[in-house]
Amino acid sequence: MSLLRTARLQSRAKLSYSARSATIVPRRFSSKNADKQTTIGVQPEYGPLGVNAAVKWSPKDPAPKPTLFPHELSVTDRVALISGANRGIGLEMALALVEAGARAVYCVDLPKTPGEEWEKTRLYAEKMQGKAGEGRLEYLHGNVTDQEAMWKIGETIGSREGRLDVGVAAAGVLKDHTDCLKYPAKQFQDVFNVNVNGVLFTAQAAGQQMEKFGNGGSLILIASMSGSITNKDHAWVSYNSSKSAVLQMARSMACELGPKRIRVNTISPGHIYTSMTAAYSDKQPHLLAKWSSLNPLGRIGRPDELRGVVTWLASDASTFCTGSDIIVDGGHRAW
Repeated sequence: MSLLRTARLQSRAKLSYSARSATIVPRRFSSKNADKQTTIGVQPEYGPLGVNAAVKWSPKDPAPKPTLFPHELSVTDRVALISGANRGIGLEMALALVEAGARAVYCVDLPKTPGEEWEKTRLYAEKMQGKAGEGRLEYLHGNVTDQEAMWKIGETIGSREGRLDVGVAAAGVLKDHTDCLKYPAKQFQDVFNVNVNGVLFTAQAAGQQMEKFGNGGSLILIASMSGSITNKDHAWVSYNSSKSAVLQMARSMACELGPKRIRVNTISPGHIYTSMTAAYSDKQPHLLAKWSSLNPLGRIGRPDELRGVVTWLASDASTFCTGSDIIVDGGHRAW
């Protein structure tokens, strides 16, 4: 990419972000109400919003236009990095952000080249947008357990796009049923290396660019209901422990990064039928019926049922949400 194009992208990012920020951007205000606006936050430039907009509107004004979907629940022109996005939940979330208006979503995964599912999804997204270069799915080979490599991936994306607004750490592994009293050290370390270290390195890669460009942003770490409950009859001590670590990681990062307008939250799915869970459950057909019986809805989840929550967390609709865990488990934890 030429230096001129990079400069143009950076200029475009600075000009466009105030209306689409992942966090509320203050406007100029007088000294007499500065304390109030600093304390409660100010409306974004496309505001006022909601009831505040209704109260300020007059019948003499032009007809009001909705803001919820065009602005608050939109990620127009933003750039995202998603790990584990060659398939499964990560790819599902990547497509959701493209549909919500993202300029580019970088899918990072271990295979050197993307699989057929990813390629079909990329073409689908391209045809949906109708214009080349808009709403792009990009693929980058990367190992989330390699901190230096992940940081370089973040730098590459930032240099290409002039911004990085959303980071989703979705890469994870699940090992077979293993007795906790005889759990091999190497296997335990392997799980933590991906599910904990890899999540941190992914968050760092995206968060460093958010800090660099000063736009704030949203980090979304994929945890699990298994981080706060134990799956009945499953010996998954490494997986459950690793997901619990992700919950605490997100809370800690949220407190540290809040002043930089970088929000950090987790999503805790329940049993979702993905490529990873299929590799485990398809060997034991009775598991699907068992898992389905463990929540009030009487079924397991689909990856597309996470599209809404990741879009919400990535967008301005969730600007007062940080350090939170969003549970999507069909009510499993309610029993």
